[in-house]
Amino acid sequence: MAAVHWGAAQWPIDEANAQNLAYNARKRECYGAYAKLADHRVEEAWIPMPGGKRLPAWFHLPPGYSSGRVPAVIAVPGMDSFKEMNVAMYGDRWLERGIAVLAIDGPGQYEAPLLGVHFSMPAWQAAGKACCDWLAACGEIDAQRIGITGNSFGSFFSTIAAAYEPRIRAVAVMAVCHEPGFHTIFEEASPTFKMRFMFMSGFTDEDKFDAFRKTMTWESHAERVRVPYLCLAGEHDELSPLEHTERLMKALAGPKRLVVYQDSRHSVGGVPSANLGPFPPALVAEWMAASLNGRTYPSEKWFVTATGQIIKTTL
Repeated sequence: MAAVHWGAAQWPIDEANAQNLAYNARKRECYGAYAKLADHRVEEAWIPMPGGKRLPAWFHLPPGYSSGRVPAVIAVPGMDSFKEMNVAMYGDRWLERGIAVLAIDGPGQYEAPLLGVHFSMPAWQAAGKACCDWLAACGEIDAQRIGITGNSFGSFFSTIAAAYEPRIRAVAVMAVCHEPGFHTIFEEASPTFKMRFMFMSGFTDEDKFDAFRKTMTWESHAERVRVPYLCLAGEHDELSPLEHTERLMKALAGPKRLVVYQDSRHSVGGVPSANLGPFPPALVAEWMAASLNGRTYPSEKWFVTATGQIIKTTL
């Protein structure tokens, strides 16, 4: 919990200054202390990237693990979250299902820009391969059962990573950011989002960033994704209009399921459809576990009503 508070304190600091570096060091110190006391095996991990740089990560094995190879998910946080808060202290949805977790700060995310690894489309195209290389070298991991999951901006990052790494066998995202160019989140929402992403991308000139952000898109990339893809979205997402997610789902080449929660905004939950219908985090984890074990589902759109009813249509 102390590590999470230190990480939260980093949010408003949009430069790699002494304060940010100090808070990051305390975050790592606290999380390292937790790792020694956790009810499961937790290890720091450094993922080699092209150019000699590394992505920071924490590697978690399920409680009670002793031998053999288990499936794994690469857990990608959003723009305003970080790897230390991606695995629950107890009862984690992935670990409790026997799935190991590689919780990363990907290119541009939290600790990564402090190490000189900024966001770019090529960096995220390389990130999936880098993470799979690292997992494949682990004696505990079944390299044939690796998935990726992302929340918020992590939904975009995960999609790009999966498009360029065939060893990723399933993709599950929620609270979506899928608008090409990201006008809504950067020009109509809180200015902190744009400020943060400029730092993530290594920009200080807003005009140059505005030109750069127009190159940020899943178009011509998502078409490469041929593995099962699950997407949970709010009907009234205020940061990424749902029409863009619907277009992305049509572009995917593999089996897919789009789950839309009635009345929900960007953060899926806190509305009757999420309370009475499928619980979003559990739905994602159960679908991922089944998909990594070889189960396939028909391509469908689920609309979860305020009464919890699921209306299914062909996608």
